[in-house]
Amino acid sequence: MHYIYENQNIPHELEAHIKNNSKLHRYFEIRFNGIRPKNYCGFLSINNKSYFIIPKITNEDNQNLNTFIYMLLYAYDVKLKNEDLMQADVQEHHIFELFIRLFCDALLDEFKKGIFKQYITIQKNLKVLRGKYIIEQNFNNFYHQNIYCEFDEFSMDNELNRFFLYAIRVFKKFSSYSNLHKCEAVLDEVAYFNVDFKRLNIHFDRMNSRYKKSYEIALMILEKLIPMTQHSTDKSFAFLFDMAEVFEKFVGRLYKELDSSTQLQKQGNFGSLILKPDIVTSDCIIDTKYKKVNSREALKRDDKYQMYVYGKNFEYKDTMLLYPKHIEDVDDNLELGKGENLIMLKMKSLDLGFDGGYGAFVNKMRNRIEEMK
Repeated sequence: MHYIYENQNIPHELEAHIKNNSKLHRYFEIRFNGIRPKNYCGFLSINNKSYFIIPKITNEDNQNLNTFIYMLLYAYDVKLKNEDLMQADVQEHHIFELFIRLFCDALLDEFKKGIFKQYITIQKNLKVLRGKYIIEQNFNNFYHQNIYCEFDEFSMDNELNRFFLYAIRVFKKFSSYSNLHKCEAVLDEVAYFNVDFKRLNIHFDRMNSRYKKSYEIALMILEKLIPMTQHSTDKSFAFLFDMAEVFEKFVGRLYKELDSSTQLQKQGNFGSLILKPDIVTSDCIIDTKYKKVNSREALKRDDKYQMYVYGKNFEYKDTMLLYPKHIEDVDDNLELGKGENLIMLKMKSLDLGFDGGYGAFVNKMRNRIEEMK
């Protein structure tokens, strides 16, 4: 297993793969003295070799890897059956395979309760009338014996199941997990189509709500998966996460669990000004920043203005910029404005380092967040 740290040069043997694959250019910074990942972490599988891109939280590789995986699972609210499963998967399988297994196992469990069906409208040329007689089609087909009909059928061949079938076949290209084949076999009556999952808008109601979690996990995997195939037998791929997004989701969920009144991504409209801070608690506005900062001198002017605008418009006196602790710590207080216009800005860093299991990690992070109040 090979470890690569974000914002540090990758091994020379990987440089050609990155340069020759335009899909990866947005995730890596190509410089004259080497190539380094931007603020993206995850997994690379190239020529049957595994590479982890992980954040530099501590000086221990395994601890950094576990911290990254724990953050992912908590940020995306992935439920584990037990801690032993988590420990086994982290050691024996890469991140992509872990999410594939979680998706497949959850989907197969729901299929066992009954596959989702719904009424869909079908037009067909039949020998006997079924449903509605289509006058125009039958007029053009006057000399034929068949009858054009339109009817409703209770079918598994619906938009949600077509999405699942599409996702399963994409995942099968990069994973040999047996439950993928079992899920595909269940969907034998579903027509296969290439799905534009970025434009997909599936409505969930009481009839199909139990499939929502499987849908969300599959959608997340598809969004993070970058195939790197050069030919049919090549199974190289990347599975990368924007760490700014992961950190925001992770911290937001911690605050939400500590205080249910906390609002995430609260949008405020102030004339032509639209503001959406990451986290709004009962007494503070918090914005997460996934970057290295160790003093107020490293704080960008735009970030100060942003927090001042948040405080003034949402009428909060206390604001906070929260960073991950990357070896170095930051703990400072700034005054923005004067008198009635004064907005207090805290600069804090969350220590993500922890050597232990998933449950203990989450509890420790909750405690560290509470200590910042």
